[in-house]
Amino acid sequence: MGLMGAVADSVLANGGEVIGIIPATLARKEVAHQGLADLRIVNTMHERKAQMAELSDGFLALPGGFGTLEELFEVVTWAQIGIHGKPCGLLNVSHYFDPMLSFLDHMLEERFVRPEHRSLILTEVDPANLLDLMEQFHSPVLDKWMDRDQT
Repeated sequence: MGLMGAVADSVLANGGEVIGIIPATLARKEVAHQGLADLRIVNTMHERKAQMAELSDGFLALPGGFGTLEELFEVVTWAQIGIHGKPCGLLNVSHYFDPMLSFLDHMLEERFVRPEHRSLILTEVDPANLLDLMEQFHSPVLDKWMDRDQT
């Protein structure tokens, strides 16, 4: 349904593969995509996100609402603490995310986020450029978040 369904339809129409993962409660409330060769129904949103993270080579967020932001910040946090080293991309369609990006820069200026961690969110307005950035991404390796004398 919605944007995820439109993306899935486009990928399928162009010969791509789509794996759908949906919690049973949402599968009962929504219409799960019936055109997928691989539709996985799990018990919880936590299981859904864990499977998505395990199967993914990277994460790309499109404009969306609370769920989009929650999932984006979770995978970025996981990258920050070293759970994965996969790229996290943000497709800034029509500059939708500009206010949020300004706030992330504010977090950096206020020293709640290190520059290396701010750079975990790759941002582009052009899809091809974003995919190139994601392909070239190398996760920073840090011993710890921030020294006490830096706070």
